[in-house]
Amino acid sequence: MKKLFILIFSFLLASCSSSDDTQQTPTPNPMPTDDFIRAADMSFLPLIESEGITYKNNGAVQDALTTLKNAGCNTIRIRLWKNPTVNQSTFNEVKTFTTRAKNAGFKVWLTVHYSDTWADPAHQTTPTEWQSLSFTDLKTAAENYTSTILTEINPDIIQIGNEINSGFLWPQGHLINNESQSLQLIVAISTKIRTQKPNTKIMLHYAGIGSGATWFFNKMSAINYDYIGLSYYPIWHGKNLSDVNSTITSLGQTHNKKVVIAETAYPFTLNWNDWTNNIVGQNDQLITTYPATNEGQKNFVLAIKNLVKQNSHGLGFCYWGSEWVAFRGTQSTNGSSWENQALWDFNNNALPVMDAFSPN
Repeated sequence: MKKLFILIFSFLLASCSSSDDTQQTPTPNPMPTDDFIRAADMSFLPLIESEGITYKNNGAVQDALTTLKNAGCNTIRIRLWKNPTVNQSTFNEVKTFTTRAKNAGFKVWLTVHYSDTWADPAHQTTPTEWQSLSFTDLKTAAENYTSTILTEINPDIIQIGNEINSGFLWPQGHLINNESQSLQLIVAISTKIRTQKPNTKIMLHYAGIGSGATWFFNKMSAINYDYIGLSYYPIWHGKNLSDVNSTITSLGQTHNKKVVIAETAYPFTLNWNDWTNNIVGQNDQLITTYPATNEGQKNFVLAIKNLVKQNSHGLGFCYWGSEWVAFRGTQSTNGSSWENQALWDFNNNALPVMDAFSPN
């Protein structure tokens, strides 16, 4: 009987031990992914640094990218011009800057202007090198250029054109005057990206909200792309954030896409720090709820972030002109038209708006 008791006790002990071992082995939890885009356009940074300017945080000199990274920014947006006549946004500069940003832990969002200079709703000038090409050859040139970008720069997000409200590569790619050709160009570039770098996200970018954005993205319905990008500046696109939210909802539902506020900005003051005329400088250009103060700027960007984050179709935001301080001195007439909207103040010290990049 004693032997039987010992056997039963041993069996129970082994069973309990096995059960305890099982319970003590934790089920690994997947690491949370940080998919919400909190981006800063820093395209001027290489130029500004090349002229001897440094940025500060809490009064101490600090790499601007480090300040952004520590604040919670996870994506750097960079513009690329084809053959600029000025020494900025060149292929080599962008390639080097992309490597720097990736090494600092950022994703890179590349805005390919398909122009030698600024491209926006009013200007979409074909690069000089391509201006005499037939449409067929222009399409091939754009494809080959895109392929080189993917190979040598390899961004995480590629934006086909910048604020292409009426197309790009004018006149042949004008969306209103040459709709078929405009769409063929976008399809060709999108197809090249999908074929060569299928994991690279593709964005189409419209400047504005409301009915204009509805019209534009309806035209884009045949394009293979991932993200809808919108510019939203109160000075140009209205002062009602509810309209921003309704546009995100409408576009997201209609096209089954994620929506990003690809450009936005707000002043921390209406004063100036050089003699280059500023874009925003009057009270009537502001949203009353958000005065041109440190806290007003911060609260505006927080409102944009939260609006996008709480919308099931929203994916993120990007602050434009983040780094564009008055880098050529207080008397400069070719410095910055944006220094009162930068993320650094007139002493190049990081502003409270940096808090808006927090993951929370």
